[in-house]
Amino acid sequence: MDMQVQSFAVANLRRRPVVAEIGGFVAGFSPDTDSPYLNYATPLPGAEPTGRDVTALIGAFRERGLLPRLEFAPEAAPAVAPALRASGFETEAVHEYLVCTPDRLTLPRPAPAVETPATDQEYAELDAALAEAFGGVFASSAEGAARLRRTQEGGGAVRFVRAPEGGCAGGASCSAPAEDTAELSGVGTRPAHRGRGIAAAVTASVTAAMFARGVGSVWLEYSGEGSRRVYERVGYRPRGTRLYVSLPRR
Repeated sequence: MDMQVQSFAVANLRRRPVVAEIGGFVAGFSPDTDSPYLNYATPLPGAEPTGRDVTALIGAFRERGLLPRLEFAPEAAPAVAPALRASGFETEAVHEYLVCTPDRLTLPRPAPAVETPATDQEYAELDAALAEAFGGVFASSAEGAARLRRTQEGGGAVRFVRAPEGGCAGGASCSAPAEDTAELSGVGTRPAHRGRGIAAAVTASVTAAMFARGVGSVWLEYSGEGSRRVYERVGYRPRGTRLYVSLPRR
């Protein structure tokens, strides 16, 4: 699964508005934000970069005023992490990823009603809910709402649950498929609405949407044991790890 996840990461970055391919790396940039979570690189499976390749990659980020940063499945390109560390890159995190296949998907019952956003207001409310759910890691913005709409309209899936008082209680998004898999990300519930099955409901809904399109698997990363239990109840199981590294400014 590591090779498939890494091949997906490459294909997904190639969808970005600006793409640079440098010495066995693919870097994807989003000009509307300097967020390191939306501007990063990943290696081609099996890449064996030289020091010159890494230097060129660093330059592509520096010339844009961005933090040099990579996300990848290290087992799919074992030579990459040592080459990056030799150039000063440091580990931000190592995340386990979970995978669901059609035979394992379990739809929660009972579950809150899940909807697909249709209006600009609904996309904006979902973006605001996710910003609050993630504790301000990113700010709610018109650009964020537009990215959610592009995900839905570009072959991915975006779902949300309405709050009883109006607005959005929580939601999730899943990328468009590539390499017979898709990445589910951005699952979040506003603190006031947690413990009501929202995360499980939207996770199951976007996963089912991908399987309805013929995708063989969907994968995700989790942020804590609580969220892992939610995903495992829906049918996700651990399959590997992903490494996050960046080059700090000295």
